[in-house]
Amino acid sequence: MDLAYTPEQQDFRAEVRAWMDAHVPKEPLVTLECREGFDQHVVWERTLASGNWGMVTWPEAYGGRGLDLIQWLIFEEEYFRAGGPNRANQNGIFLLGPTIMEFGTPEQKARFLTPMAKGETMWAQAWSEPGAGSDMAAIGSKAVRDGDHYVISGQKTWSSRAAFADWGFGIFRTEEGSKRHKGLSFILFDLNSPGITRRPIRQLHGDTGFAELFFDEVRVPVENRIAGEGEGWKVAMATAGFERGLMLRSPGRFQATAKRLVELYRQHEAEAAPSAREAVMTAWMQAQAYAYNTYSVAAKIMAGGSIGAEASLNKIFWSELDRAMHRTAMQLLGAAAELRRFDDGRMNQWLEGYIFSLSGPIYAGSNEIQRNITAERLLDLPRVGAG
Repeated sequence: MDLAYTPEQQDFRAEVRAWMDAHVPKEPLVTLECREGFDQHVVWERTLASGNWGMVTWPEAYGGRGLDLIQWLIFEEEYFRAGGPNRANQNGIFLLGPTIMEFGTPEQKARFLTPMAKGETMWAQAWSEPGAGSDMAAIGSKAVRDGDHYVISGQKTWSSRAAFADWGFGIFRTEEGSKRHKGLSFILFDLNSPGITRRPIRQLHGDTGFAELFFDEVRVPVENRIAGEGEGWKVAMATAGFERGLMLRSPGRFQATAKRLVELYRQHEAEAAPSAREAVMTAWMQAQAYAYNTYSVAAKIMAGGSIGAEASLNKIFWSELDRAMHRTAMQLLGAAAELRRFDDGRMNQWLEGYIFSLSGPIYAGSNEIQRNITAERLLDLPRVGAG
C-alpha cells in the first residue's frame, strides 16, 4: 500500500483545512447532552452543509460530494485537527444513512438522505430495551400490521439522542410468536408521533442526551420499513457493522486526542509519575497504528473488498484506546481534576471526555460480546461448553 498522498489529495486537504479554519467555532460548544448544546450543534450541522461537508462520501444527488474513503479520512483528520464539534447527527449520517444506501428503496433514499446530509433532520438510535441490551435478539417491542400501517407498542431505553432528535430508527417484532433473530423488522418513526412518550435519562455528568421511549399503539406507515418484513436482523447487523467499522469513530478523532495528550504531558512533565511518559507514548503510537490500519481497510473496500467480523476488533481497539488516553490525562491533571467540570468558566474537556470514554466498551455492542465474535468468527474457537 502506497502511503503517499497524491497531489489531488493534498489539494483536497488544503481545501478542507482552509474551510475548517474559517468556520469551526473558536470556543467549544455547550455539551450535546442538553437542549441548549444540542441546538448549537444542529446549527453547526447546517453550517457544515452550507459548505457541502455534511457527508462527503455520499452521492451528490443526496447532498454529498461523491468522494472516496481516502478523501473522507483526510476530511476527518482536518476536521478534528481544527477542533470540529462532535456530530449531533452521527446516528443518521454514520449509521442509518449507509443502511438506507444499502437496503432502502429509491423513494426512501430520496426522502431521508438529503435532509440528513443537510442537517435538517436529526436522528436517534432506538435499539436497546430493558431486557435487550447487547443481546438485541431478545427484543420484545411489537409492530402489528394494520393495513398500510404498523401499530407499535413497547419500550426502548438508552436511546442515543432521543431526548432531542426528530426521528428514530429501531427493530421491532412484527411476527407474533417469533423468537430471537427471526420475525424482526427495521422501522423508521417520527419521534413526535402521537403515542410516543420520551423520558430523558440523566447520565453520570447530570445531563440528559439519552431517553427512554414508550410506544402506546403508535401508527407508523409501512413505507417506513427498511427492507422486507422479518428482515430486520439482517439490516440491523449491517448497521452495527457501520457502527463498529470505519465511519462512527474515524482515526482523526483519536489522533487529535493523542496530540492534545502529548501537549498536556509537556505541561505537567515535572510532577508526572514515571509511568506517565510511557502511557502517553503508547497512546500516540496506538492512535497512529489505528490510522494506518483504517487506511488499509479503506483501500481494501475501495478495491472491492468488505469488512465483516473484523469490525468487532476495530470497535474493541478504539474504545479501549479512548478510555486509556483519557485515563492518562486525568492522572496527569491529578485527583482534583475530577471535581472541576469547568475551568475558568469553560468546560473541562478532559473530564467530559473521560466520563464519555467509560461508555465506549459498552455502546456499539459491549466489548465482551465483540471478543466472543472475534473468537468464534475470526479465530474459529469453539463456544465454551460446546460439544
